[in-house]
Amino acid sequence: WMESTKIWAGGLIIGELCTQPSHWASVNTLHHWLLSEGIPGIHGIDTRSLTKKIRDHGSMLGKIVVESSDDPEFTDPNKINLVNQVSVKEPRIFNPEGEVRITAVDCGLKYNQIRCLIRRGACVTLVPWDHPLDPTQYDALFLSNGPGDPQMCSKTVDHLQTVMTTSNKPIFGICLGHQLLSVAAGCSTYKMKYGNRGHNQPCVHEGTGRCFITSQNHGYAVDVSTLPQEWTPLFTNKNDNSNEGIVHRTLPFFSVQFHPEHTAGPEDLEILFDIFMDIARQSGSGVTKENWDLPSVITSQLSYKPCADVPQADIGKLPNKVLILGSGGLSIGQAGEFDYS
Repeated sequence: WMESTKIWAGGLIIGELCTQPSHWASVNTLHHWLLSEGIPGIHGIDTRSLTKKIRDHGSMLGKIVVESSDDPEFTDPNKINLVNQVSVKEPRIFNPEGEVRITAVDCGLKYNQIRCLIRRGACVTLVPWDHPLDPTQYDALFLSNGPGDPQMCSKTVDHLQTVMTTSNKPIFGICLGHQLLSVAAGCSTYKMKYGNRGHNQPCVHEGTGRCFITSQNHGYAVDVSTLPQEWTPLFTNKNDNSNEGIVHRTLPFFSVQFHPEHTAGPEDLEILFDIFMDIARQSGSGVTKENWDLPSVITSQLSYKPCADVPQADIGKLPNKVLILGSGGLSIGQAGEFDYS
């Protein structure tokens, strides 16, 4: 149940190291896992102070230096094609008996994205980030998450622009996949001061006005002001008003900046995989449309639906006033358990 083949972080900095994990699924300690992967780590650090420094200055380059050793130069990951390092080198097929053919472009994919597609009956062909895309070989195209600057993936963008102008087969992008689809559509991107990271990022769906909690980890964002007229914003982050998704007005292309596949994280929007697979099945069955009107389809699926109708006889038994007690604002490192209880 790992989400990748290895640890991709260059190092780990933590405040306290747990040497005796108690989680029921634990088979190893963090210390020994890092050792087995050859990843340096350091603990006993005031991470709250470090966090405050980053909040003042924005994302910063860092390094872990061992005392009495040579002081290495800083490595700037923004100048490296990180996607080329993490992507598979050869195509792989998962669930070959699946009824819907999905080609997934691996830009640094989380395995649970494959699981979400397979659970819904897909045969997933995972291809490298720069692999040529042939619409005759799939019913729908999936663009994965990944690290770094989307502008580094010019080959992927070129391939996307080709298939978007020659085929109307569905496309769904997540995180970096969202940024790549946006760039292929004509948008520009920018590096954020901090990035959005964590399991509790609130995003509002433009069609319904509903707010969903999402999991995110990205340092670049799409400039929604450069969005072409044939596209419309799909989600917006309510913390900083950055763009969190786009959807084409007449073609079955859409993407989101957050991670709807969770693991770990909220499960609010895994339904987006249902929507993607539904339109992929239509594509696989040969359905063609002049206007897919995907914005309306997504709005219909995300509209609030009560779990069950309340019998008329029970209406009078429902409370007409509810008192909610909250914990107030939280600061860095402060627990939020009272909100949940």
